[in-house]
Amino acid sequence: MFIARWQIDARFGHKQQAIELMKEWERDIGSKAGIDMKRSVISTGSIGALEATIENNIAVESLAELETFFEAIAKIPAHAEWGKKLEPYVVSGTSRWSIFRVVAQN
Repeated sequence: MFIARWQIDARFGHKQQAIELMKEWERDIGSKAGIDMKRSVISTGSIGALEATIENNIAVESLAELETFFEAIAKIPAHAEWGKKLEPYVVSGTSRWSIFRVVAQN
């Protein structure tokens, strides 16, 4: 299992708008890309992390599932439109993906 983490930093004063758009993405786009959004968690910096940081962590069974997901979202026209809606609320250059391998689970 892997955790695909998409991370952005919100512009000062715009974190809540960015969070709402992340929720919209899960509901309207991510759910159409072949991954159960119940395996997704949105979190934000609180203690010892930048308060502006927002993460979407999605659990996937394999790198193949993640690749299929990336291919699917690229084909959804609403994904590009959503990105344009999010852009004014994000610090330019902070968007990044990190992939983590799960090594233990309860």
